[in-house]
Amino acid sequence: MSSDLKAKTVQGFGWSALDNVAKTGITFVVSIVLARLLSPDEYGLIGILTIFIVVFNSIVDSGFTQALIRKKDATDVDYSTVFYVNLVVSVFLMICFFFLARPIAAFFERVELVSLTRAMSVIVVINALALVQRTRMTKIINFKSQTKITFLSTLFGGVVGIVLAYLGFGVMSLVAQQIVTQGMTTILLWVFGRWFPKAVFSKKSLAELWRFSWKLLASSLIDTTWKEIYQVVVGKCYSPATLGLYTRAKQFSQMFSSNMTSVISRVSYPVLSSIQDDKVRLKKGYQRLIRTTMYLSFVFMLGMAATAKSMIWILLGEKWMACVPFLQLICFTGMLYPLHSLNLNMLQVQGRSDLFLRLEIIKKIINCGPLLLGIFVDIYWMLIGSFVTGCIAFYLNSYYSGPALNYSTLSQVRDVLPSFGIGFFMALCVFALNFVSLSPYLLFPIQILLGMIIVVAVSELMKLPEYLEIKNILFSKLSKKR
Repeated sequence: MSSDLKAKTVQGFGWSALDNVAKTGITFVVSIVLARLLSPDEYGLIGILTIFIVVFNSIVDSGFTQALIRKKDATDVDYSTVFYVNLVVSVFLMICFFFLARPIAAFFERVELVSLTRAMSVIVVINALALVQRTRMTKIINFKSQTKITFLSTLFGGVVGIVLAYLGFGVMSLVAQQIVTQGMTTILLWVFGRWFPKAVFSKKSLAELWRFSWKLLASSLIDTTWKEIYQVVVGKCYSPATLGLYTRAKQFSQMFSSNMTSVISRVSYPVLSSIQDDKVRLKKGYQRLIRTTMYLSFVFMLGMAATAKSMIWILLGEKWMACVPFLQLICFTGMLYPLHSLNLNMLQVQGRSDLFLRLEIIKKIINCGPLLLGIFVDIYWMLIGSFVTGCIAFYLNSYYSGPALNYSTLSQVRDVLPSFGIGFFMALCVFALNFVSLSPYLLFPIQILLGMIIVVAVSELMKLPEYLEIKNILFSKLSKKR
């Protein structure tokens, strides 16, 4: 990897990570306050509506974001064409969502969902207005502006949500928080992006982008719909309160797993796409990303699973303790997310959206197992089954993405195994402290301190390359600021 590209990549990862940290940090603090003002049942109602929002967002995007980033010579005609398609599709889906309010409320047997669904439907259009703006910034690896936007919009939306919850607006405070956050994000993207669609629409451009993007759309629909089906199963087969606990556990695990996956996808895809014709550089960049990101993923996710009990007690309170086992099981599945993302990104970089789609179909057939366990056995067995199918998914992803670069599944396992060993050893030591009779307020910081000491000490002794690379990047950044 050339020095210029490496510097650009490191800078991109830095700003993208800061973007996610800002969003996650503020959302995390806001969610703690809201969790003490609201109930698991109210969170469950929003969890139900999130199912539809996520699926509709995938339809609106239609894979065009990835197609535009991959296209080296994307023009204003391409961007404008995609913008108008996104807008028209989003308006149509918003209308559908509005009129689906009563059937949704009837299916989940909660009349409150009628007004909540209609209020949330506007988010589909708001998000659509921001897609091309964000894509343009991502393509040029401009995450600095995106970080500022995320910080301001998340902070403002969080304040609105807390104030409304304190004033007694209940679940509507969560709806208002999301609408305000997304609305401000879209406005600021337009202000910072300084791009406006031209009065032009090209069928040729649409057809060219669609040849690549339709497979990604199908893949995304299969993936997002399947992920949200888990929430449907929990919400329908159990209760909104259980869904609220499950949703909170997912949100905690996503503080790191999904955010890291998002950072990796946003930065690695445009960077790796820029060197897609140089197989040697592509493999080296790919390998370094896998080793470094999986080191962080194993340490943080296994550490979170080990400290879940004391962490939930301190941050959310006793009424949320039932979500602890959910969180622990989800952490084991979530630690593999970055590995999935990198392998799937490589397929897109290589232009193999056909394999991308085929993989999604195969994996979702396999994922029927955990769903059936959730419906007919128990939610815990559903989560255990999800971890097993996650391991199978890694094998399938790497089996198809690796050969083109001579980077097989076994090679990837060998590369990440030392990091897993360090993370697992640390988690065992930290988890053992749960059996010591200590107050959660004392136990939690002791667990964090012990975990940090073990990870750094063992990594230093092993001279682990990925640890040393992270260390060098951090020290170089600190030295520049002096």
